[in-house]
Amino acid sequence: MNKIIHLSLIAVASLYAAEVELAPISVESTIITEVAENAQTSADLAQALSTKVPSIDMSRRSGIANDILIRGQKRDNISVTVDGTKVCGACVNRMDPPTSHILASQIDEIEVIEGPYDVENVGTLSGGIKVKTKQPTQKLQGQLNFGMGSWAYRKMGATVSGGNDLVRVLISASRETSDQYKDGNGDTIADQIDNYQEANSGTLTGKKDPRLQPKYHDMPAYTKQSVMAKAFVTVTEDQELRLSYTANRSDDVLYGNSKMDAIYDDSNIYSIAYDINNISDIYKNVNLEYYYSDVDHPMGTDYRMASNGTNPVMTNWLTTSMQGLKLKNNFDIANYKLLVGLDGSKRTWDGDYYANGAPHAGGRKSIDNALTNNAAIFAKLEKSYGALNITLGARYDDTKITNDSYQSNDYTGVGANILAAYNINKGNKVFFGIGQATRVPDARELYFLGSMGNLTGTPDLDQTTNQEIDLGYEANNDTFRFKVKAFYSMLKDYIYFNTNNKKSFTFPAPTGTVMLSYNSFENIDATIYGAELSASIYATDDITIDMGASYKKGEKDKAMNGQTDKDLADIAPLRGNIAANYEYMNNSIATLEVQASDKWSDIDSDNGEQELDAWTVVNAKVKHAVNKQFDFTVGVNNMFDEAYAASNTYADLILVTGGTSEVMLMNEPGRYFYTNLDFKF
Repeated sequence: MNKIIHLSLIAVASLYAAEVELAPISVESTIITEVAENAQTSADLAQALSTKVPSIDMSRRSGIANDILIRGQKRDNISVTVDGTKVCGACVNRMDPPTSHILASQIDEIEVIEGPYDVENVGTLSGGIKVKTKQPTQKLQGQLNFGMGSWAYRKMGATVSGGNDLVRVLISASRETSDQYKDGNGDTIADQIDNYQEANSGTLTGKKDPRLQPKYHDMPAYTKQSVMAKAFVTVTEDQELRLSYTANRSDDVLYGNSKMDAIYDDSNIYSIAYDINNISDIYKNVNLEYYYSDVDHPMGTDYRMASNGTNPVMTNWLTTSMQGLKLKNNFDIANYKLLVGLDGSKRTWDGDYYANGAPHAGGRKSIDNALTNNAAIFAKLEKSYGALNITLGARYDDTKITNDSYQSNDYTGVGANILAAYNINKGNKVFFGIGQATRVPDARELYFLGSMGNLTGTPDLDQTTNQEIDLGYEANNDTFRFKVKAFYSMLKDYIYFNTNNKKSFTFPAPTGTVMLSYNSFENIDATIYGAELSASIYATDDITIDMGASYKKGEKDKAMNGQTDKDLADIAPLRGNIAANYEYMNNSIATLEVQASDKWSDIDSDNGEQELDAWTVVNAKVKHAVNKQFDFTVGVNNMFDEAYAASNTYADLILVTGGTSEVMLMNEPGRYFYTNLDFKF
């Protein structure tokens, strides 16, 4: 396998042959359009993605700001960029994943990378999300959006764009709030916590009591506000300056089966880019972009019984920032498309513990000023030979990670891939991909210190390497569209959480004291394989049937120390959906959808997962266009009020646990009615 990966670099030389027009390759990605138009139930990007792409599952954390998994992998195994800006969350417990810092209503298009096939961005180990937000227009236009739903859900948003030959400007703002959702049993988030406490016979008491205090029992689930502003300046006919800023403010977000809630979560995303086109017949484009993002995220026990009475309010206050500079050069040489670029970034991550607002335990830190510096060079070459289209990519990374408490680490990584698509005829295509990518450990995996002084991180982790093969077939004609993809991923030094790593020896702290070392993360070797299917059948001019399904299997090469289970965590079972769409007039569509999942029985029980029942839910909606300027949507999700859990309880998340029961699950929302009004001018 290593030899095959390395040969993909050598194969660049073989492309200097026939001159034919380049055609697009769809091996590695899925494009989602009209994201804002279809985001009618909430601003949660994770929810929008998980219902549109078979390879994506959602990890339920709260009523908003949920996380995503691509082919069973999450965290730093997938990269997220917004208009080229790398976005990171601050929370060690994934309360603010990168996808939570941009709203679905602000998005124009999303590209989902499936596999290690993105050489432009650091850390695309097994997939990535490239978000493209709305662009300013020269013509004056705008949009007003109002949404309402069950559990006092309210959303209000506005976008206006316009300009002239010199400057185009866009401003978008939104606000949404919601009470706690109820699951299919009629239980709110607070009720679900109460039920867990009762199942433990009240054993989770004192500082471990997860219940909401009586005065907060019925508090709203979240408030979320966002503003996005852009200005595109035409410097000359072929040169453009692009300025962008996005502010996201989330307050009082409840996380039912976590031990803390987000008091607030504030993020800022800035970018400035300069684009030059048509430099010469060969040198087509150069793009230079600087970006900066930061997140301020205090999470605490403010609303929990754990801080009631004489118990202090415990807070883990985390901040992170990400800044980078990227230079991309595009060339067109005798029908070869060549991209060459340089990429550099620096991430800071810092965390402090507080008790009643004062530094806890003499100023103990959860993450002690961790810095991740990365420098990279990358290239991509595209070429066609008649019906055969080929893309080659390569990336070299040099990364250094430091902190103020423990050892520093240096990593170098080589990524490479080759993608090929063969057009059998106008409507049929087969495609193939083979690639390698790496990702380094993050500061939580290396250095995280628990509130009791236990070192959960493992400072000497190796980086992870993914070597993957993808195969697929696509058919597209006037009657139907069909696409099936299969993949086999070999993970070397995969970073994994081991609940048995509670070591009895002590670990020297930088202050000269000693503490218990957990070192919960370790490197293992594993494989993940599976298949994804998507299809549309054009039954009549007015009726379309859409369907999708995914299956994956994950296995460790061998059981971890002190364990016997070889199943990988986070590998959801067979899941699928089918939807019937009836266009009863222009731009007016009625949809009936069924989503279903098999029983989740292949679980990593040694590391906190539990068996979950199979489930089926039915959704329905009608989007009616009154005219070109006004449309409205009415719908219901989970029509039959099914009580079910879609995401599991792998121990890499810090969840509520104790007594004799298993880790607390979060049920999905029950029957949810909603309406959305959209005005355009």
